[in-house]
Amino acid sequence: MKVIVVMPLAEQRGGGEMMLWDLMHQGRNAGVEWLVVFLEDGPMVEQVRALGIKIRVLESGRLRQVHRLIATVFQIAAIAKNESVDAIVNWMWITHIYGGLAAIIAGLPAVWYQLEVPYDKPKLVRLATAIPARAVITLSQDGKQAQAEIWPHRPTPLVYPGVALDRFEPANLPSPIEVRQKLGLPLHGPLIGIVGRLQRWKGMHVLIDAMPKVLQKYPDAHCVIVGGKHDLEPDYEEFVNNKIANLGLQEQVIMAGLQRNIPEWVQAMDVFVHASDKEPFGIVIIEAMALGKPVIAGNVGGPTEIITDGMNGLLTPYGDPDALAIAILRYLDEQEFAQRAGVAARQRALDFSTQRYAENFINTIRSVMPNVSSVKS
Repeated sequence: MKVIVVMPLAEQRGGGEMMLWDLMHQGRNAGVEWLVVFLEDGPMVEQVRALGIKIRVLESGRLRQVHRLIATVFQIAAIAKNESVDAIVNWMWITHIYGGLAAIIAGLPAVWYQLEVPYDKPKLVRLATAIPARAVITLSQDGKQAQAEIWPHRPTPLVYPGVALDRFEPANLPSPIEVRQKLGLPLHGPLIGIVGRLQRWKGMHVLIDAMPKVLQKYPDAHCVIVGGKHDLEPDYEEFVNNKIANLGLQEQVIMAGLQRNIPEWVQAMDVFVHASDKEPFGIVIIEAMALGKPVIAGNVGGPTEIITDGMNGLLTPYGDPDALAIAILRYLDEQEFAQRAGVAARQRALDFSTQRYAENFINTIRSVMPNVSSVKS
């Protein structure tokens, strides 16, 4: 089976890009010949090419640039015909507008991976759904249900993402105190951390609002926020910094910025917080769980499919700093409970390997295209 994957981004900015990397890395010898079409140039182009995957780069511009949209659609269709591919897989809904139309022109089946949960069913997601697809693969039950409600109805199989568990193996990393020394983090007192792009829906400000209540009981506690500015919300970083200043937390909250060695930063933490609003899935949650960290996440969306509240983590409502503070304090006050939750979290994380993810993704593509041979003749 020969498959084009159309990818809108060429720089690792979040979980969606890492998921493509994991699929290419783990799915190289699974009876599929991959060809990735990037709609922009960037570091991922060479990274994926280094895996031995064929690459094409098309500068598509913005979706509203209609002339470039049309040109890109025909270019994808031409590549598909010239390469004699069997199917086009589109990464994210926006890419299905390009790749789905190209599939129609090339006379090929299309599939797209819906990485968001379309709660409010935006117009562009409706437009993407209107373009024919053999399936809209979703990454959570929440996303599956929301996408299935959009007309015209398409099959919505579920494929959970995975985590490179070897990178988040505690035995392969220095101890938390050693990592703190290396990263220049406080060596004493509880360290509560959060990892993610600086966007309001990620909830960094909620954790900051929870810190005063934590500090009342643990005055030597600190909070570390790991994540860089996001192009769509450049003002959020200033908003967060202003909140820190207004609460007088400049000495207690550390803005670490964008970091690449995420396993080490998470290893340094005593409690890991994921405060997102309606998170589609939450790969970073599994990464923290793989390190055996006590985790707190939102009680809506993808995290509820990963965490069993009170067993391998805690779930709290989005935007509720009091509830978040209570959950943090429960871990800090009840060390035996925190330890049990961490052990159970690590066990749960083992269910989400990148190998299993790639296998399930490839099997799903084959299941919706039963007439396509597993190996291209």
